[in-house]
Amino acid sequence: MTSRFTELVVDCHDPERLAAFWCAVLDFKVIDRSEGKVEIGSWEPTVEEVRARQMPPTLVFIRVPEGKTAKNRLHLDVSPIDGSTDDEVARLLALGAAKVDLGQGPGRSWVVMADPEGNEFDVLRTLAPSNYMTGPKG
Repeated sequence: MTSRFTELVVDCHDPERLAAFWCAVLDFKVIDRSEGKVEIGSWEPTVEEVRARQMPPTLVFIRVPEGKTAKNRLHLDVSPIDGSTDDEVARLLALGAAKVDLGQGPGRSWVVMADPEGNEFDVLRTLAPSNYMTGPKG
């Protein structure tokens, strides 16, 4: 007997706003929505596909009344695929993210950021081919 990792749930105040932010970050689309809940993903899961193989999980944003009170114990890492890490950080800042200092110190190969509701995530090294880079390598 086995299970599949199918969804990552994010508690938030504004599911529509966070879903829109993460759709722009990850090039996902909304695949389901209901009162106080929005699910986004890179694919629309079916029971048959999930049972057949491991598939990328979806993100589900659920409205909750309480705010964020501490550093996340679980966070997302993202890797740019068609530009430098610096270019991606600039793009994410323009989308509403913020750089955050969690005491990570200087000289790290990643950038710690927070989404519009303060949920931390990391921008890792770029995965773009070196001949596709337009800016400094991140």
